[in-house]
Amino acid sequence: MKEPKKALLSGVKPTGRPHIGNYFGAMKQFVDLLNTGKYDCYFFIADYHGLNLIQNANEMRENIIELAIDYMAIGLDPKKCVLFKQSDISAHTELAWIFDTITTMPYLMRAHAYKDAEAKDKEISVGTFNYPMLMAADILLYDTDVVPVGQDQKQHVEYARDTAQKFNRIFGETFRVPEPFILEDVKVVPGIDGRKMSKSYGNDINLFATDDEIQKAVMSIVTDSNSTGSAGIPTNVYAIHELIRDKNYLDKLYTEKQGRYKDLKDALVKDLQNFIRPLRDAREKIAKDRKKIIKILEKGAKQARKKADVTLEKAKKNIGVTLK
Repeated sequence: MKEPKKALLSGVKPTGRPHIGNYFGAMKQFVDLLNTGKYDCYFFIADYHGLNLIQNANEMRENIIELAIDYMAIGLDPKKCVLFKQSDISAHTELAWIFDTITTMPYLMRAHAYKDAEAKDKEISVGTFNYPMLMAADILLYDTDVVPVGQDQKQHVEYARDTAQKFNRIFGETFRVPEPFILEDVKVVPGIDGRKMSKSYGNDINLFATDDEIQKAVMSIVTDSNSTGSAGIPTNVYAIHELIRDKNYLDKLYTEKQGRYKDLKDALVKDLQNFIRPLRDAREKIAKDRKKIIKILEKGAKQARKKADVTLEKAKKNIGVTLK
């Protein structure tokens, strides 16, 4: 008898265009996991989470569409997975409120996002403070078995696990307890200045960059003495290059062109252009039919809602608000 597939879920906030660090840090793994055929995959656009950062309607609408295009361009085929936006499923916010009633403030104050905001002396919104409960709802609504995350995001799944276990203790068995799927082999991708690649640092290489943009970015990669190996190998250049080329090829190339940084950057430019071009071409093709993108999200919402509403109704029955 064939084993049932496990449910896998992940979401991304629509807060800007992805760079190659996002791709190799998470997005590529989403595609790889989908293509194993082992999982029922749910990928959502976390627009309600994004509302903590974007409070402009036109920008939000545009970012949602752009992220949907990005998802499909990298290979998340909506025929093979459920692709939807969070705000289309009212069960997410309704379940988050139910979780609020069994969650203490000191527990939420341990969240990394809250601590980071507090450390920066920011005026913290309720949405930022409370986001772990919405995230727990995101995960638990779909009987999720695994959530692919980097080591630094493991706390997100821990909050969902704690919440499921606490709810089950109080109201009876209701939610499946998810497991984090730690992406062990993920490397920190350096930006063009040597720091971790990040949009906030302005040191990123866009995942769908034009050939000219790639040329400009690579030629700006820092190769000073602090970022250069003792053998005359520009480590920041090599670290990006090894994402798209195997070690044997690179060791031979970097040995032959040792100390010739311009030649090594030229090689990286060419390889990055060849890697990004098909992704960019796929994206441009998908972006031509925005009505189709909206229909795909609507179809995904129907599929997601069917599952989420069953879970929510079970929770509502167990807390006693369903009278039948």
